[in-house]
Amino acid sequence: VHANARRAEASGDRVLFRVVTWNIHRAIGVDRRFRPDRIVEVLAFHAPDVALLQEVDDGVPRSARLDLAVEIAEALDFPHLAVGHNVRLRRGRYGNATLSRWPIARERNLDLTVGDRRPRGCQHTTLRVGRGGGRAHEVDVFNLHLGLTARERERQIGALSRSHEMASVPAGRACVVGGDFNDWRSLLAPILREILGFRCATERRPDRRGCLRTYPSFSPTGSLDRIYYRGPLHLLGARVCRLRLSRVASDHRPVIVDFELR
Repeated sequence: VHANARRAEASGDRVLFRVVTWNIHRAIGVDRRFRPDRIVEVLAFHAPDVALLQEVDDGVPRSARLDLAVEIAEALDFPHLAVGHNVRLRRGRYGNATLSRWPIARERNLDLTVGDRRPRGCQHTTLRVGRGGGRAHEVDVFNLHLGLTARERERQIGALSRSHEMASVPAGRACVVGGDFNDWRSLLAPILREILGFRCATERRPDRRGCLRTYPSFSPTGSLDRIYYRGPLHLLGARVCRLRLSRVASDHRPVIVDFELR
């Protein structure tokens, strides 16, 4: 369903919205070409209301020194944008970017770096979701990119769970955690489910084990990119992008999830 049609269906305290998470690999595809237009084309096709992007460059020579978050947001006409830069290079920096059709009431970038490992972060935004004169709902969104080792990721999720931003989200408020978890063996799933009370939106059908596979993009075998949710959200559907262009635009495939906020 196209975004405009979905938003037209929203009424009163019932809102339909689409979330996409995608590690865009600095808009450098598996063919090693820097082509942000491919990222824009794939996102435009799926028309998300909220886009959670990872590995987004700003001022880096490899990506023509562009501020990719701003370039992509402007190309897709996203009115609201928040960026959390986690890695500083000799020239430029990169991190996570959250693009939203809804106003961003609050934002903060959380440092999840463990020791002397590569800097990692999670961007927290609070969105004010609503239609026209209807009551606006606050939805907390956490956009993260975790480390490469299991122990590192476990410590990062622990730090996130203890953060003021996560701990202060009321149990009854809609909350989404998405991004590149790098969690090949789903070791974090029990923590997110049993301790933090989340459900996984990107699980495959009940008769097939595991989560939706997104990496590597040309022939996915790993379920690295996921979306978890809790609160008054009803999952309508989740899928991995199957556009041919998404096989080459990045080394990850995007995940598309539709929710109903009640």
